[in-house]
Amino acid sequence: MRLSLEYRPPYDWDAMLGFLAARAVVGMEVVVDGVYSRSIGLDGLHGTVSIWPEAGNALAVELDFPDPLVVPEIVVRLRRMFDLDADLALMQGHLANDPLLARLIAACPGLRIPGAWDGLELAFRAVLGQQISVVAAIRLAGKLVAQYGAPLDSGVPGLTHVFPEANVLAAADLATLGMPKSRGRTLSGVAQALLDEPDLFEPHRDSGVARLLALHGIGEWTAQYIALRQLRDLDGFPYGDVGLLRALEVLEGVRPTTRELSLRAEDWRPYRGYAAQLLWTSLSRAD
Repeated sequence: MRLSLEYRPPYDWDAMLGFLAARAVVGMEVVVDGVYSRSIGLDGLHGTVSIWPEAGNALAVELDFPDPLVVPEIVVRLRRMFDLDADLALMQGHLANDPLLARLIAACPGLRIPGAWDGLELAFRAVLGQQISVVAAIRLAGKLVAQYGAPLDSGVPGLTHVFPEANVLAAADLATLGMPKSRGRTLSGVAQALLDEPDLFEPHRDSGVARLLALHGIGEWTAQYIALRQLRDLDGFPYGDVGLLRALEVLEGVRPTTRELSLRAEDWRPYRGYAAQLLWTSLSRAD
């Protein structure tokens, strides 16, 4: 099935694709010739989706999924994942009051906040990324998908598995994948929490961050990261993030303290998440 997802321009596809490519999990995601493809699971069924930009301010989607009745839900998830409904003018107008952010907006006028296909997957990515590099976290995620994910017979080369179901992960001893036992317990606990509360990762939930912080092993950074990318809280802001501190150091010559960053970010409310994405992207492009 072919779909077309429209958006209000501008849209920085290169930045979005770069983010996804740098975090692509082997067996579950591939990026080839400007096209992002991944396996998807929904209601116990599995398939694949491929996305790329097309003419007319839209993203083209090629979908291979056995149940056409869930296409509307897939579209909702993809629009959220690729941030297609962002009101850039509103956010940029507010954040441009900060001269540094005004500069970054001018350099990346179509920047969006990458979301996630699935809340559990995003939460696992965030926890796996605690205190290790992005590369190391993606390697661990690949081992997890290969060992616990459902095999997939896909027409897209490289897509071999679907992200594991919550009930599988809740019962697994994930420390055997090569992580601290405490982190493995945190991951299994997150999966169990989703089984206990199926709307745990649904966007726009009240007290979403507070609910996440109540989970064992989930701190402020992880909760805010999940809030930004999955709950679509545009004010989600991972306090103390090393990348944010480093970006400000590169851009302004002085590395702020976590408290200084937090205080400065108060002026960015209610769009601190978009400010964070601008800073992260500036750092990746500087490298």
